[in-house]
Amino acid sequence: MLASSLMLRRFYCCTPTSSVSPSIKKKQLVFLGSPQVSASVLDALFNASSAPDSLFEIAAVVTQPPAGRNRGRKVMPSPVAQHALDRGFPSDLIFTPAKANEDAFLTNLKALEPELCITAAYGNILPSKFLKIPSLGTVNIHPSLLPLYRGAAPVQRALQDGAKETGVSLAFTVRALDAGPIISCERMEVDDHIKAPELLELLFNQGSELLIRELPSIFNGSAMVNAKPQDDSKATLAPKITPEESWLSFDEAASVLHNKVRAFAGWPGTRAKVVVCDQNSDQRSVIELKIITTRIYSSNNIQSYENDEVIFTKGSLLIPCGGGTILEVTEVQPPGKKHNARC
Repeated sequence: MLASSLMLRRFYCCTPTSSVSPSIKKKQLVFLGSPQVSASVLDALFNASSAPDSLFEIAAVVTQPPAGRNRGRKVMPSPVAQHALDRGFPSDLIFTPAKANEDAFLTNLKALEPELCITAAYGNILPSKFLKIPSLGTVNIHPSLLPLYRGAAPVQRALQDGAKETGVSLAFTVRALDAGPIISCERMEVDDHIKAPELLELLFNQGSELLIRELPSIFNGSAMVNAKPQDDSKATLAPKITPEESWLSFDEAASVLHNKVRAFAGWPGTRAKVVVCDQNSDQRSVIELKIITTRIYSSNNIQSYENDEVIFTKGSLLIPCGGGTILEVTEVQPPGKKHNARC
């Protein structure tokens, strides 16, 4: 009886194993990104790839080479590379080519036989040789409602224009700048006081969710069939920001300057020069301020002051601007200081 019982138990244990179907090979996905907002997308992909029913695995991560960061200019990996390492991703599968057209990099990428590449603020132009490698194409998370704001600084330029609505688009990558067919998009209202770093974070988080939701259709090919071509006649450009643009000219309206402060927050920031007058000695000196936070002043209680006089009241600097408007500055970084200060 004991022997029979053992035989039955052994037979029972073996039966489920023999009935399991062979596992399906997961799609090979390569992620390309560099800044912190890209790291949030990579994190979402890592989480999705570890799910029991995941259709894919991350075969490689591509990012910008290590560079000097922070005030000490210490050479450090990009935020995406650091996040991949923190998640235990193999360092030999983190590629950091200076240019995406390097032969050695393209050879290594091709050897991985990726079905799909995902880009999110990678920061390098992808050549035709690259785009031909993934069999399902390359998909980009772009933080604007394409075809609006194609280019390097879509969020910053939208804020600079005072846009009341923006969003994030999921689109196939083609050789023309941000001009590929759109898989899907999500809209978002823009608060009058939100700054570029916060809006970027919100949009890439939204883009991560959109990507994970659309991945099954991308993998089965239906996304390519159903993707909508962009209307090039409605395209607007969002060129890269330069440090020279950071200066504020108070000949412009307060609304224009307020939008610029929000748009350029983080980098390169906005700067202004003001003249400080000593009423006792009548001496004047010019100081440079980094303008951090502003709002448009709506009160009419300062009409008795001179047009070029900066007023300090209730913890704010009130600066006359073009068209009789007033810019209220609530946070600055004084000259020679490393920290911001409330006015």
